[in-house]
Amino acid sequence: MPTSTTVAVARAGEDTLHWESAVLDDPGPGEVLVRLVATGLCHTDLSVLAGRLPTPLPAVLGHEGAGIVEAVGAEVTDVAPGDRVVLSFDSCGHCASCRTGRPTACGTYFPLNFKAARPDGTTPIHTPDRTQLGGLFFGQSSLARHAVVSSRSVVRVEVDNDDELALLGPLGCGIQTGAGTILNVLRPQYGDSVAVFGAGAVGLSAIMAARLTAARTIVAVDVVPSRLALATELGATHTIDSGKEDLGRRLAELTGSAGLTHVVETTGVPSLLELAATAVAAHGTVAVVGAPPAGSRASFDINALIGGRTIRGVPEGRSDRITFIPALVDLARQGRLPYEKFVRFYPEEQLHQAVADARSGVTIKPVIRFDGVVQGGDR
Repeated sequence: MPTSTTVAVARAGEDTLHWESAVLDDPGPGEVLVRLVATGLCHTDLSVLAGRLPTPLPAVLGHEGAGIVEAVGAEVTDVAPGDRVVLSFDSCGHCASCRTGRPTACGTYFPLNFKAARPDGTTPIHTPDRTQLGGLFFGQSSLARHAVVSSRSVVRVEVDNDDELALLGPLGCGIQTGAGTILNVLRPQYGDSVAVFGAGAVGLSAIMAARLTAARTIVAVDVVPSRLALATELGATHTIDSGKEDLGRRLAELTGSAGLTHVVETTGVPSLLELAATAVAAHGTVAVVGAPPAGSRASFDINALIGGRTIRGVPEGRSDRITFIPALVDLARQGRLPYEKFVRFYPEEQLHQAVADARSGVTIKPVIRFDGVVQGGDR
């Protein structure tokens, strides 16, 4: 039986999301119906709303959901009604990359996650008058009380209560992107130096993960003093306010003759990516995580790359979400990944405030609670 629910709709030309009534189809083959407990608000959602990414609108966004399975479609065997789950990105599940634990390398990664529709163009969400809305954004469209989700986006977790479950939502994208870039891709060795450009949710997650490695120098770069202070609390050994200091010169001073081993670029600012390409040492790596508007360009001295420097894009921390998200849950429970320090919960009636606070940077990681319970930090 179709499910009547409430969803946050992004419409072209509007600067925020609006709650609307909607109807969800029953989950089809390979799909799961989830009642959301909470959903993180990510800057990717805001980029789609602003028209900077190619997701067709109107659509229901949200891709950091956490909730409870209510029903499963045909061919779903990994989860059952009543299971607590974190929702993450989608992939095809059957190509060579998916079969070998590399789902972010799936050839259908971008259309499955950004098209906001099934491969055949249909979606499981429509308005009460049967007007179709984009759905299955990142396999989930979880800024909603209920969502029909790709089973490949579902990660079952063991939790004590809904409060703990609500805090796990951001693991589905922002936290795993930052932490995974460090732990799955860069893997700093003893004596290495890591600079993280941007101290938002992704950048701070990279800093926390770098602290778990043998990296000797961890540099946080931002223009907001409070974020730099939090970066120090979470593991940065040095900070640079790039609005007041010469970033290239300061990086050279901090790393000396050895040079900078790794850069995690989370801002999506092309000029910072260009600087990173020159600041990293020979055989160093620049991990590109921040997404600028479509069509953005950056220029590099090709000869600088010949020395062995690597510039690579890293979607979702190149994680196998089925194994990596439970590992992050364990790290968080041990107090080794304290991302709760930059999470703030908002009741659903404060959705517009959450969008405004995310856009302005007042809140690093807003999370919408769907049961009326609000708790957590104030950053």
